[in-house]
Amino acid sequence: MEKRKFRTITLLADIVILTISFLAVVWTKPASLRSYLPSHTPFFLGLALMWIIVSLINGKMHRGKIINFTTLFTRVLTSNIIAVSITALVMYSIRSLDYSRTVVLGTALLATFLELVFGSVYMAYKKAVVQDYEEYNKYQTFKKPSEYDLVKEVNGNGERKEDNTEVNPGIALSIEKECGSEMALAILKMTFSNFTDHTAVLSTTTVFNITSLVKEKYDYIINLHKINDIKRLDSFLDAVNSKLAMKGYFFCCVETKDQRKQRLLKKYPPFLNYIYYIFDFIVKRILPKLKFTRGIYLFLTRGENAVLSRAETLGRLSRAGFRIKQESFIGNLLCIEARKFDEPLPLNENVYGPVIALSRVGKNGDIIKVYKLRTMHPYSEYIQDYVYGLYDLQDGGKFKNDFRITSWGAICRKTFLDELPMLMNFFQGEMKLIGVRPLSKHYFELYRKEVQERRIQYKPGLIPPFYADMPSDLDGIQTSELKYLDSFDRHPFFTDFRYFWKSTWNILFRKARSN
Repeated sequence: MEKRKFRTITLLADIVILTISFLAVVWTKPASLRSYLPSHTPFFLGLALMWIIVSLINGKMHRGKIINFTTLFTRVLTSNIIAVSITALVMYSIRSLDYSRTVVLGTALLATFLELVFGSVYMAYKKAVVQDYEEYNKYQTFKKPSEYDLVKEVNGNGERKEDNTEVNPGIALSIEKECGSEMALAILKMTFSNFTDHTAVLSTTTVFNITSLVKEKYDYIINLHKINDIKRLDSFLDAVNSKLAMKGYFFCCVETKDQRKQRLLKKYPPFLNYIYYIFDFIVKRILPKLKFTRGIYLFLTRGENAVLSRAETLGRLSRAGFRIKQESFIGNLLCIEARKFDEPLPLNENVYGPVIALSRVGKNGDIIKVYKLRTMHPYSEYIQDYVYGLYDLQDGGKFKNDFRITSWGAICRKTFLDELPMLMNFFQGEMKLIGVRPLSKHYFELYRKEVQERRIQYKPGLIPPFYADMPSDLDGIQTSELKYLDSFDRHPFFTDFRYFWKSTWNILFRKARSN
């Protein structure tokens, strides 16, 4: 009852805000209300309808999903961007291009701003009593684990068993001189049992300082300067690899994007901190990702203090031939100990593009490129084995606690937007509408041998039998796929027809979603 009341109030408030925004923007035009109201009312009604539908689907008006400032800003911004994009696409498709861009964009921007203002005020009020919320413990149990929780749970936060090995005084002194006694003690506790006389301690951002190290090969290289400031990070990691003996260690530290966000939000007063964070998000995370704005980003920042997620950092290390041995939050940085096991892999020049091509096992075991919208942090494909080793699989056969997925990516997966580019594979004849899911080589090898041999006799499909049967684990997924293939062998058309409508029903009404 309370949730329904909350949804009704927010729905009415949203309509009022959108109406006020529309009227305010129209009023600023030279021809005023009398001229613009009749011509722009259809646009406003279409936007309002789409605004409400997307908001309800995305949880912008759901009390249980708006629980803090992060979820408020995420739900409001993503909902409004999607609503405006769909409305603009419809307007373009029916060739309704006579609307003023000022009115169209101004209405959306002003409404978004007002929603964030009133939402922030409401959230500030609610946060004042959050500790008295009677279901707070339940919320703590089911909320998404934080970055700190994941690292501590998996690696013991870098804590080793007692080790009586004496630390080389010169190494200890070098580390303490660079980062202070407290952090030096934590670093030594995490790493020192692997030190030898072939250990190098640096605080550098340049490839030259790595390649010019005196010894030909080292057993351990420690770089105490955060890697956010290294402009050519992949080349830097390749240089470290070249200077390490096989199975040698590399220690580095990074300020993750989550740590950066927390630092910025604490640095400035409430509300102003989110305005600054949005500006920082645009400059530091959007501009460097787009080819035509990367030059602006480099001009403004000189490439320093780049924003790196935990997933991207681990992925870059893995691409450079390292395996992650342990992670630990020390001070305001995530410290990582990695070990050289291979030579660096070739660089992928399109690591930031919105559309990615993933290598998947197709018919006859051939590797095909499957196109999808990017839903993971860059370089995430290099740490699939690492994530599987840490967390295994959850219900539905997906990786548990998969920190590689971005917030925007999670929304795309729930709404299936990420799979739209796979239509290209359909038109190229590499996939069909209904069929087994195209799998990565690593995931494919988790299947039983007889299932592997059976499924490669068929083209993979855009809609897998998973959505019809909704199995809960890997064994269930394999059973579901074999059941579909047996039925397909007997009645191809009617099998695909039945699976299509059953999957559609489950997606629309039983909340079958991709994670």
